[in-house]
Amino acid sequence: MRKNILVTGGAGFIASNFVHFWSENHPDDNLVILDSLTYAGNLTNIKDLINNKRISFIEGDITDKKNLELLLIKFSINIIINFAAESHVDRSISNPSQFIHTNILGTYVLLDTFKNYWKSNGSNDNWRFIQISTDEVFGSLGFDEKSFDEHTSYSPRSPYSASKASGDHLAMSWFHTYGLPVILSNCSNNYGPFQYPEKLIPKTIINIILGYQIPVYGRGLNIRDWLYVDDHIFALEKIIFKGLPGERYCIGGENEINNLNLVELICDIANEYKISHKKINYKELIQFIEDRPGHDLRYSINSSFIQKQLNWSQKTNLEDGLTKTIKWYSSFQDWWKPLLKT
Repeated sequence: MRKNILVTGGAGFIASNFVHFWSENHPDDNLVILDSLTYAGNLTNIKDLINNKRISFIEGDITDKKNLELLLIKFSINIIINFAAESHVDRSISNPSQFIHTNILGTYVLLDTFKNYWKSNGSNDNWRFIQISTDEVFGSLGFDEKSFDEHTSYSPRSPYSASKASGDHLAMSWFHTYGLPVILSNCSNNYGPFQYPEKLIPKTIINIILGYQIPVYGRGLNIRDWLYVDDHIFALEKIIFKGLPGERYCIGGENEINNLNLVELICDIANEYKISHKKINYKELIQFIEDRPGHDLRYSINSSFIQKQLNWSQKTNLEDGLTKTIKWYSSFQDWWKPLLKT
């Protein structure tokens, strides 16, 4: 059966990769993209799909209830995938108000508007609200603590993760209270094409290309689990087709590494492919800077539940994923150079 899917935040990093994948692999489905085009929403990411009329694009904010009501009716939406979020921890520390607006108020408006539309059209198995979340809502792990899973309690430690946790709680409450078919996913740190330059991996690659210093917080000992964006999208495909309402699925990359070792690995791969004209070992560009306030020590996800229930597994090891990402940023400099001014 044809799906009518509203993708919020669809011009952002993960969502635009999802839109490209879905339009290519499920061309009979109707994709509607809603994005307010703030600094991290880049229409260039999906412009070819718009020009070819493979998707419909609407500029707008998820807090605009009237606009949402019109969209749901006009396009007969039966699936919402909520990627829309403010997601940079540093920005949440310096200016948390936008995170509250989008990640909490926006999620509420989206949920409630969809719930009213769903009820007025009769419920069946073809409806879904998929809330895209993060492992950061679980808080910080010690070096030897067991990985996050679907039973881990939320313990957010930054304005960003607290706002995402609030949106997640709202989403699950709309399932338990109203029966709205909500599914929640918590993913580990994503990387790959179209990621905004402020994030660690693209910033490291871009600084190497430009010959700038590479900033590393503290001593670089904080550990993250890295998930190549394509593997995340394959998991979401499984969730859309086979995921059960009311469930939470943890999606990890099984690629844990501390920030310093990650940056050094990027430098090693970049040295191999000589992506910069600077004739130096790129590791010489690494500069330690003052640590971020409340910097979580370690994230780690146990993906065994989604592996068993939905037959998903990550396919991309870290070195292969980084190589593909480095080559992409090296080849598409016209994409990221304008963004350095924002």
